[in-house]
Amino acid sequence: MDIEIKQRNPKLKKYGMIALGGLIIAGAVVWAFAKSNSSTYGTDKDDLIITDVKAGAFDDFIRVNGRVETGVVVQVSALETGIVEKKWVEEGEMVKEGDIILTLHNPNLRQQILDSESQLAEKQNMLRDTEIAMEKDRLQIKQDLLTAKMDLNRKRRLAEQQSTLYDEKLTSREEYLKAQEDYELAKENYNLLQSRLRQDSLYRSVQVAMMKESLHNMQENFELVRQRADNLNIRASHSGQLGSLNAELGQNIASGQQVGQINILDNYKLTVNIDEHYIDRVVPGLRGVGRRQNHEIDLTVKKVYPEVTDGTFKADMMISGSEPENIRVGQTYPIDLVLSEPSEAVLLARGPFFQKTGGKWIYVVDSDGKTAHKREIKIGRQNPKYYEVTEGLEPGERVVVSTYSNFGDVDKLVIK
Repeated sequence: MDIEIKQRNPKLKKYGMIALGGLIIAGAVVWAFAKSNSSTYGTDKDDLIITDVKAGAFDDFIRVNGRVETGVVVQVSALETGIVEKKWVEEGEMVKEGDIILTLHNPNLRQQILDSESQLAEKQNMLRDTEIAMEKDRLQIKQDLLTAKMDLNRKRRLAEQQSTLYDEKLTSREEYLKAQEDYELAKENYNLLQSRLRQDSLYRSVQVAMMKESLHNMQENFELVRQRADNLNIRASHSGQLGSLNAELGQNIASGQQVGQINILDNYKLTVNIDEHYIDRVVPGLRGVGRRQNHEIDLTVKKVYPEVTDGTFKADMMISGSEPENIRVGQTYPIDLVLSEPSEAVLLARGPFFQKTGGKWIYVVDSDGKTAHKREIKIGRQNPKYYEVTEGLEPGERVVVSTYSNFGDVDKLVIK
């Protein structure tokens, strides 16, 4: 069965095509307007800073601030525990070696001194008593030895007489033997006393030596205790300027606690804080130039500290040449720290544009000077004056380095 096909209304088809064309044209206009509005920005030339890209020697240095400090700082610490009783000097005053800075009070240490004095006196009396007793014993033994010697001589003569009489048959054998036995006993007793005298002499020598050594040790201990009492006076170990003093009257100071420092004013150093970005490039031996009141100071990095605090690390720089006049601890010097030798590069002047782009792109001015187009670039090293451009720009080109904060993200600037 055949199906009848109905023809569309020609008017409807015509009106549909007109409507479709209108929508396409309207969309194109809207797109063109949106595109022109987002990709182009008109600005006055007087509002821009335009500079030339150039080739030249790139000085690889960074600018930091150096604070003058003394090359040698001596810490002042308490040797004994005590309460601050008196302050003899104030912070910032000059001190000489041996000057008293603080006086502490320690009642317990005073009691230890009194106890040590009492023990020392007791030990000295004991030694004297022992020496007197030993001398009396020695004299008594010598007295006994003299008596024994006299008795030995008498009995020796008697034994000799009895021996003569016995040979001549004028005395009995019993009297003869008794005289010989008495003589032998007297001789043994005399020898025994002599041996005792020698032994007692050795014993007395050893005992007296030990007691004297003990007394000497006690005297040294007493001197140490007295020295501890003197340590309650905190003294300056070196001559210089008292840089800080962290102690107040009545404050309890512990043994070993730091209470201040002395600045030795015969040499100086400059301490700088450097961004951690350069921590691998800053090494001892790098040169720098400090400036103050139109005077330049040659500096050399002496020490680099490895700790990073708040995004910076610290380094010490020593003065290579003569010290400037009127240099004072705490002064600040701007320093150009040279990281490497100069090298040829494409140079771009520093400007506020970097805050917006991060050095990833820039507006390059066309040859007619009426427009500037966005272009991607790469920046390597930088110093306080220039960026080193590694890609995207050529010497002789002109670029906009002023702030981009009003441009949004447009691709083209129209310069009026």
